[in-house]
Amino acid sequence: MTIPGGFHIGSVQSLAPLKGKGNEITTDDFLQIMAATMKMPPMPGESGGGGGGETDQLTQLATFNMLDQLTRISEKIDSGLLMSQQQQAFGLMGTEVKVLHGETFATGKVEKVRFDKGFATIQLNGNNYYLNDILEVSTKEFEPPKPTE
Repeated sequence: MTIPGGFHIGSVQSLAPLKGKGNEITTDDFLQIMAATMKMPPMPGESGGGGGGETDQLTQLATFNMLDQLTRISEKIDSGLLMSQQQQAFGLMGTEVKVLHGETFATGKVEKVRFDKGFATIQLNGNNYYLNDILEVSTKEFEPPKPTE
């Protein structure tokens, strides 16, 4: 699993599928290559098919099994990251936070925790923010800004 350089918990963009490098194959591609290799007829002077014999087929099966297990581990890690991020959002309920609001900042008390496609967002002053928008968290009691005269 490749972790993007700008990874932040809660960022939808950071967990978006990474663009392939052009030299990666999918599980389906691997299975098609393996099936085609096993179907190849033997070349003159060789015994067995183009698959290289039973030993190579067992090696390919072991490789496929390892690839399948790594895919499952990756899915569990992604699920664990989302659950951890959701718990972090719940822990922010009622605390004062400073978030990036466009090109300015907004400060206020976390009013709600919401979920957008599995990603936790916090609601502050009626607006929703992803956790990676948070710049500061304070444990002091929230005091609304005083109007300027």
